[in-house]
Amino acid sequence: MSIEVKLRKGEPMERALRRLKKKLDREGIIRDVRAKRYFEKPSEVRRRKKKVANFNNMLRNRYLNS
Repeated sequence: MSIEVKLRKGEPMERALRRLKKKLDREGIIRDVRAKRYFEKPSEVRRRKKKVANFNNMLRNRYLNS
């Protein structure tokens, strides 16, 4: 998967970099790279996903009931 950001006429480099960073963030690439920086045991992956799911369910129940 390749992500391209073409410079527009007269556009500063900083703005193009900001657009690139936004694209990478929307695609979730930065998150994946940071997650794969170190090996995570399968049991840790399951534990982390379960923790996130429990948190989301807690929020869902909190705002559903009120």
